[in-house]
Amino acid sequence: MKLLSFMRGDQASWGCVVGQGIADLHHRFGGRYPDLKSFIADGCPAALLHEVTTPDLGFDEIVLAPVIPNPDKIVMAALNYHEDGMRSAKIPDYPVLFLRLPTSQIAHGAPLIQPKSSEKLDFEGELAVIVGKSGRHIPREQAMSHVAGYSIYNDGSVRDWQKHSHQFTPGKNFVGTGAFGPWMVGRDDLPIPEHGLSLVTRVNGVEKQRTDTSRMIFDIPYLISYISTFAPLVPGDVIVTGTCTGFGSTRKPPEFLRPGDLVEVEIEGIGLLSNIVEAED
Repeated sequence: MKLLSFMRGDQASWGCVVGQGIADLHHRFGGRYPDLKSFIADGCPAALLHEVTTPDLGFDEIVLAPVIPNPDKIVMAALNYHEDGMRSAKIPDYPVLFLRLPTSQIAHGAPLIQPKSSEKLDFEGELAVIVGKSGRHIPREQAMSHVAGYSIYNDGSVRDWQKHSHQFTPGKNFVGTGAFGPWMVGRDDLPIPEHGLSLVTRVNGVEKQRTDTSRMIFDIPYLISYISTFAPLVPGDVIVTGTCTGFGSTRKPPEFLRPGDLVEVEIEGIGLLSNIVEAED
């Protein structure tokens, strides 16, 4: 089942994909679950979803929102893939983590914003993990039971601001740079992603990044266990699992995004996240 958040006019809602349309589950469940996060917190009751067989809306009647518009926290991993020829000396002992603000997020189809203050907007295609069950000090062997599902993230990065210091925060939190969508695929509907799901990023149809999730340095159970040691995880939290090489600033010469560019991130079993770059107004 593909679960998503959306706007219909000025009303926020959420639902699931049914055929070529969407079932409005906020309406169908009588407001019992005001948003997707609250449904996840209740364990995504399968019995309720089994009853949903017909759509209420077409995609042309709604505007998608980030899958989880209101997460308690978004924890991002930096580079997290084994690369061909990588020396063991370059493999870190611990993941490099940083936080992204929910206000920086955009949905599938929304414009990815190149800020006025920089011409170094970059792309990073990544797998997003959505937490389904609260926990602290989660053992690695129990970590997957805390996963609700998976989605796609483009960690749009403003490289010069990212490198103002050794802290990543400024370059990772510009408004309109964290693309998240188009939907969440439930954990039980997708093989465990460290078992080799392909991940591809394209700019204007040209492939820039390609990897598969079996090549993660720090896999999903490790990240959940590690993060939950210092911060309690709660339903709706988002863990973005890092990228592989091939993004713009690693290229020779560097390739940064410009207004009009189309950025697509595709992950096997989930779908396609697509955004066109626009200049900040």
